Amino acid sequence: DWSQAVKKNWDRDDWDGLNLKVIILGSSRLLLQKGLSESLTGRFFLHYVGQWSYEEMHAAFNLSPEQYVWFGGYPRAIQFIKEESLFKDYVRDAIVEPSISRDILMLTQVNKPALLRQLFELGSAYSGQILSYNKILGQLQEAGNSSTLAIYAELLRQESLVAGLEEYSNKVIKTKASSPKFQVFDPALLSSLRLLTFEQAQADFAYWGRVVESAVGARLLNLVGKNSLGRLFYWRKADLEVDFVVQLAEQTLAIEVKSRLSDPAPENLAAFRKHFPDAKTLLIGDSGLRWQDFLRVEDLGELF
Repeated sequence: DWSQAVKKNWDRDDWDGLNLKVIILGSSRLLLQKGLSESLTGRFFLHYVGQWSYEEMHAAFNLSPEQYVWFGGYPRAIQFIKEESLFKDYVRDAIVEPSISRDILMLTQVNKPALLRQLFELGSAYSGQILSYNKILGQLQEAGNSSTLAIYAELLRQESLVAGLEEYSNKVIKTKASSPKFQVFDPALLSSLRLLTFEQAQADFAYWGRVVESAVGARLLNLVGKNSLGRLFYWRKADLEVDFVVQLAEQTLAIEVKSRLSDPAPENLAAFRKHFPDAKTLLIGDSGLRWQDFLRVEDLGELF
């Protein structure tokens, strides 16, 4: 009943003319939001505090951009990066499991906990890829339906674990009916589920490109979370796909991630501009904005 106590004292301070500013924070985002919506209506602003950015991790631990896109922005986990097995165990056992078992399962009605966990693992492993819910059901052991998966995906998004990005369209119905593109909120959620080490991941050029793209998406998710006017999508037309589409108020920005010079020139951005002439485009890669420099972006407006 913490929210009732805050409300009581807030109203008393207002009556007494006491200009006291209160900052409320907690490790459980769902619990915090539940109390805010139930009893503190009209009395608060919500400030999003996501995982640590590259700039913060570099300042605190001298992480390189390459290390950040693999080990992520959980500061407590960095002490284990020299022993990757411990790092992966810590992320799974001390970050992911409490978020699911304590924050989600104890605060919401989840009839199929095993299905929720499998969806998290699959969504993290396929971060940066589009998967229909029907295709996902074919890969999961626990029975369920697409509606249940959509509900569980929203719970994972609220807990800042994995988001299911919608397809960008000027038709709301098409957007809502689209297959999700899964995206982790932090790079460590992807790497902790892989048997590869940091060095092995870098040596696999194709897979490293996926790691970089997923890290770019994670950064975009956190930038969008801090700006109430921002939203993040993907776009696909036939065999053409744009990695990310950022909408900021009335502005639209299509982003393609190419981590290597050998990658072909992106026809996707040109195709997107044909469908949405007013949109801006951004190429993140060696022939555009370097992904290492993109990680330093601190505000969504800097991209426009």
